[in-house]
Amino acid sequence: MSFWDHLEELRWVLLRIAIALIVFAVAGFVFVPWIFDNVIVAPSKPDFILYRALCAMSNTFPFMPDFCDSTFGIKMINIDLTAQFFRYFTTSFYLALIVGCPYILFELWCFVSPALYDHERNKVRWVFSFGAVMFFVGCLVGYYVIFPMTLRFLYNFTLSDVIENQVSLSSYMDNFVLLIMAMGLVFEMPLIAWLLSQVGILRKSFFRNYRRHAIVVLLIVAAIITPTGDPFTLSLVFIPLYGLYEMSIFFVKEDEKE
Repeated sequence: MSFWDHLEELRWVLLRIAIALIVFAVAGFVFVPWIFDNVIVAPSKPDFILYRALCAMSNTFPFMPDFCDSTFGIKMINIDLTAQFFRYFTTSFYLALIVGCPYILFELWCFVSPALYDHERNKVRWVFSFGAVMFFVGCLVGYYVIFPMTLRFLYNFTLSDVIENQVSLSSYMDNFVLLIMAMGLVFEMPLIAWLLSQVGILRKSFFRNYRRHAIVVLLIVAAIITPTGDPFTLSLVFIPLYGLYEMSIFFVKEDEKE
C-alpha cells in the first residue's frame, strides 16, 4: 500500500471509532441517571463498600483508624444553571469511552497488524490485551480505593470550625474523572517500561539501582493522594504503586553483556 492508501485506511479506522463512540454514547445516555445514582455518587454515601469493609476491619484490628462513621455523607450542590445538563452528556461520553475501549484497541490492532511480522504480531497482540486489562484494573483501584479515601479526607478536613464544606457538582465530577483516569494511566507503567525496553532505553539494572529512590518517590506520591497521616491508609495506595514498579522489572530486558 502507498502512503495515501495507508492514510485512507487510517481515515476509515478513525471514522469507525467515532461512529462506535457515538453509538455507545447514545446507548449509555439512557442509563446515565442510574449510573450516576448507583456508581458515580456511591463513594459519597456512608454505606459504600470500601467504608463498610474498613469499618469491619477496624473493629477487628484495634491498631487501625476508626472508619465506622455513619454520619459521613455528602450532598452536592449545583451553582451553574447548565452544569447538570452538560454533565449528563459528558457522563455518557466518558461511559462510551470506557465501554468502547476494547473496540478502539481492536480497530488500532487491525490497522497496525498487517505491517508486522508473525513474531512481532503475536507480541503486539499481547501488549494490546495487557494494556487494556491494566487500564481497567487501574480504573477500578481508583474508583474503589483512591477516590473514596481522598474524598473522605478532603471533605472532613476543615481549616476552621466556622467553615462548612459544601461540594459542588463540577468539583466532584472533575476530581472523580481525574483520579480514576489517572490511576488507569498509572497502571500502564509496566507497559510503558516494556516499550522503553524494546527501544533500548530501559534495562533491569535501572530499576534495581534506583529501587530505594523509587520507594521514597512512591511514598511521597501516596502521601499526596491520601494525606490522612495514618500508615494504614498510606499503605493502601503505596502497595499497588510499588507492585507496579516491581512488575515493570519483569517486563524489561536484561542488561546487554559487554
